[in-house]
Amino acid sequence: MEISPRFTFAICIIQSLFLISSAQTCKNYTFPSKQVFSSCSDLTVLQAYLHWNYIPSTKSAHIAYRASQSSTRWIAWAINPTGSGMAGSQAIVAFRHANGSMAVYPTPIDSYTPSMQPGTLSFPVSNISAIYADNETTIFAVIGPLANGTTFNHVWQEGPVSNTNPAIHSTTGPNVQSMAKLDFQS
Repeated sequence: MEISPRFTFAICIIQSLFLISSAQTCKNYTFPSKQVFSSCSDLTVLQAYLHWNYIPSTKSAHIAYRASQSSTRWIAWAINPTGSGMAGSQAIVAFRHANGSMAVYPTPIDSYTPSMQPGTLSFPVSNISAIYADNETTIFAVIGPLANGTTFNHVWQEGPVSNTNPAIHSTTGPNVQSMAKLDFQS
């Protein structure tokens, strides 16, 4: 039986789509620093992923939040300990300066028009760092101890940088859909 070139081409396309879709998951991601995380979640929008190790004895989590991003935009990941949306969330924001250095810091989101300036969160955060490589920004941090259990509402965002400051993100589409429930023990 002879295989037509069209059939071969179709098989190659299907295999390529499978490989591309399987590559875009948190489970098979290898961090350049060889860090290993026991849990992860492919977030539903904004091409983002959350990786974590929860440490029950200290009620803390070592997180890595990754998002596909151009070098001229910011990303943020946050826990909202009191609600389900952006207002009230406790965020970590990162972006790349024009000189290539990274800015990464905690910032409380106290309204729908936050300053996005460095601030103190309602829970401890340490070991904060960020990297930008291959059109992706990754935030690393240790958060906690966390009060009130292991299940939280979390939000994630991205937006433009203006004059070395995070500017307002879109208020439609994926930016208003970027929230979910997270259980660090799952």
